[in-house]
Amino acid sequence: MCMKKKLNKMMLSIVSLSILSTALLVTVVYYRLFQEQVFQDLRDVTMLLAWEGEGIIKDITPDAPGYKGSPDPADRQCSLPALGDMLLDRGIRLTWMDRTGQVIYDNRVEGTDLGNHLHRPEVTQAMETGEGTAVRKSSTLALNTFYYALRLPDGSVLRTAKDVGNSYSIFSSVFPLLLWILAALLLAGLYMAHFLTEKLVAPIERLAGNMDAETDLGAYQELAPFLARIREQHRDILKSARFRQEFTANVSHELKTPLTAISGYAELIETGMASREDVPRFARGIHNSADRLLAMINDILRLSELEDGQGCQTWERLDLHGLASVCVEMLDVSARKHQVGLAVSGEECYVDGDRQMLEELLYNLCDNAIRYNRPRGSVEVKTYREPSTGEAVLEVCDTGIGIPAKHQKAVFGRFYRVDKSRSQSTGGTGLGLAIVRHIVERHHARLELDSQEGRGTRIRVLFPHMTH
Repeated sequence: MCMKKKLNKMMLSIVSLSILSTALLVTVVYYRLFQEQVFQDLRDVTMLLAWEGEGIIKDITPDAPGYKGSPDPADRQCSLPALGDMLLDRGIRLTWMDRTGQVIYDNRVEGTDLGNHLHRPEVTQAMETGEGTAVRKSSTLALNTFYYALRLPDGSVLRTAKDVGNSYSIFSSVFPLLLWILAALLLAGLYMAHFLTEKLVAPIERLAGNMDAETDLGAYQELAPFLARIREQHRDILKSARFRQEFTANVSHELKTPLTAISGYAELIETGMASREDVPRFARGIHNSADRLLAMINDILRLSELEDGQGCQTWERLDLHGLASVCVEMLDVSARKHQVGLAVSGEECYVDGDRQMLEELLYNLCDNAIRYNRPRGSVEVKTYREPSTGEAVLEVCDTGIGIPAKHQKAVFGRFYRVDKSRSQSTGGTGLGLAIVRHIVERHHARLELDSQEGRGTRIRVLFPHMTH
């Protein structure tokens, strides 16, 4: 499902839920207010009937003129029928009970054989506190009966009641209107959801059409970090694609040279154009080209692992001086072959790192220093701790051809060679310093390069100070 459909569906769900919740809340609140109003109306009617000096109170108050002490119910009912009929016409039931709960008068049921009402909740409450209320639901009809009872001065109780619809009947009566309102609000919500979705997605769609174009965010400035992140990722993707394209082109070019040499030598031997004396030389050329090809493939694979963060890493505390001594011993034969002196000096310097990576780092730095040196030149590997920062330092100095200033920023790039002809003659792949850079980054270290053309090069790797 596309983003627009998801946003529309989400907004419509929110609108629908809000409308239904509001309708339910309004119904509940309205019914509560309606209930309070019914009780208030019943109370007003009851209080009016019991008002001193009016209605029937004059017949039951001991201090009233004509009080008979223990009134005859027949005498006490004489003023009620007309009033009871009038209330009944308005849907109000009137019941009068003595202090024992026995019904004296009821305007809905003839006669007084209605049983004792003393234990009715509203009557009990009125007996105790002076007034009481209750609501009883009909099990067969969708009605609720509201009761209000008032205790009179002589201890009798005057009760009024009214039948009204329950919450369900009230809701059902307004349901058609609510349905129309719901439909209208849903249509409005559908329009607003579509409008807001279009407004929200428009900057992203414009950005998708032209990632580098300036996009007007309008009222949605919160999208600015999101769009900035998209642009940054887009630039990273383009940069990565460009690097991969350049890397592929460089690999193709670099592999082409040794493969061409191998193919050429093999063809001369195959066709018999090579004399018996030339065969060893051509075979040596094939061997050298194959070695160079294998070295290049290994470096390419290793560089890809480092760039992608692949490979198993085992971090441990290692002594740089010990690793440097082993590396110098291993490269001694190569140094003698190139007529270069190779030595190690310094002190023990411990760092947290991966042994294989650090051995590879040392090998590439020392191998480069040997290959790009002069006959009777020298390479010195030093390890020490920087006094000012406490960083462990690995330093490789040579007296070789040096690096021109214009090449020093790019020398750690892939397949970058200052002197391509010399690199090919020494068998270099052009990836050694690129591998060094990645290993340094993985160890959160720093690289420093100091070189003068024709006078030599010094490369320093500064490892962060260990806090434990």
